[in-house]
Amino acid sequence: MTNNNDLLYQIALTLTPHIGDVHTKTLVHFYGSAEAVFKARKKELEQLDGIGTIRASSIKSFQDYSTAESEIKFIEKYKIQPLFIADKAYPQRLLNCYDSPALLYYRGTADLNHSKILSVVGTRNNSIYGKNCTEAIIEALSTQSILIVSGLALGIDSIAHKAALKNDLSTVGVLAHGLDTIYPPQNKSLAKQMVDEGGLLTEFRSTTNPDKQNFPRRNRIVAGICDGLLIVESSQKGGSLITAELANGYNKDVFAIPGKTTDTKSEGCNQLIKQNKAMLVSGASDIVEMLNWVPKEKPAGKKQRSLFVELSDEEKKITSILELGDAISVDELYLRSGLSNSKMAAALLQLELQHIVECLPGKLYRML
Repeated sequence: MTNNNDLLYQIALTLTPHIGDVHTKTLVHFYGSAEAVFKARKKELEQLDGIGTIRASSIKSFQDYSTAESEIKFIEKYKIQPLFIADKAYPQRLLNCYDSPALLYYRGTADLNHSKILSVVGTRNNSIYGKNCTEAIIEALSTQSILIVSGLALGIDSIAHKAALKNDLSTVGVLAHGLDTIYPPQNKSLAKQMVDEGGLLTEFRSTTNPDKQNFPRRNRIVAGICDGLLIVESSQKGGSLITAELANGYNKDVFAIPGKTTDTKSEGCNQLIKQNKAMLVSGASDIVEMLNWVPKEKPAGKKQRSLFVELSDEEKKITSILELGDAISVDELYLRSGLSNSKMAAALLQLELQHIVECLPGKLYRML
């Protein structure tokens, strides 16, 4: 857990003029902590690659700790989780992106290091076709237990978040402003629900407005935090194309829903596919296959049993009972089989080892 002293210097680094995310990573990697950076000698700082005299002077002359202290109070008041690049809870996929944020602010319950993460972006002025495609794909992906990430914008972003919640999937919105506000304001109720059933993530401290230059920075998090990026409807100059370019630069799989050649809302997607910058997908199964999210096959009971010469008499009694229906308690198996406790326990153990039956919570058994 980050203590307030560590956090004070971490925030201070993000406030220091001329020190960006890449510089912060260089400094923290060399000195081990943000505090050690501020306590380093100026001459030593100047000699580090990419730092030099101007940045070293900026670090040594930094005095705005009061702003960092105010941010810590805001974090504590609203139970925000700060995530510094050295923290285990920091989204590990982002560490592979050279320009990933040094510090993130997070409100939510979703695991940002979920085993399966799909980012979904698209136009703010979606068509019915785009809405239907987004909802259908996310509904079909609900069996995968994935995390859906988007930018909480109007249009496809909002549709993706809502579809995830409707299908009991966690969803995280990446913001282009601080956590003291929600933009667009139409999504306030959606954002509130997401805090409880997903989360809100940003690199911007409180009081930061949703200014135009913040959105491309937001987009790099959306592109970098996922395993794959899905584009649903985008014009030729849409912000989604920027996200796609970033994702390609991070070696992420990029997918696009094709549209009519005469539809301006699909020009961007069609262009990405044409230029081999995105893979054409028509449904969730394409995404699952390309990301290798195909669930591992369970050992099939009947097929597995055929590999053995024969089962013992005790094992045959148990499997004949279990083949008749759903999971059965060990007590009911005992009564139906007429076996002694020791023989039944031995037979069940052998059947489990052979992947023919499985034991469920509550001492229930069923066929695989």
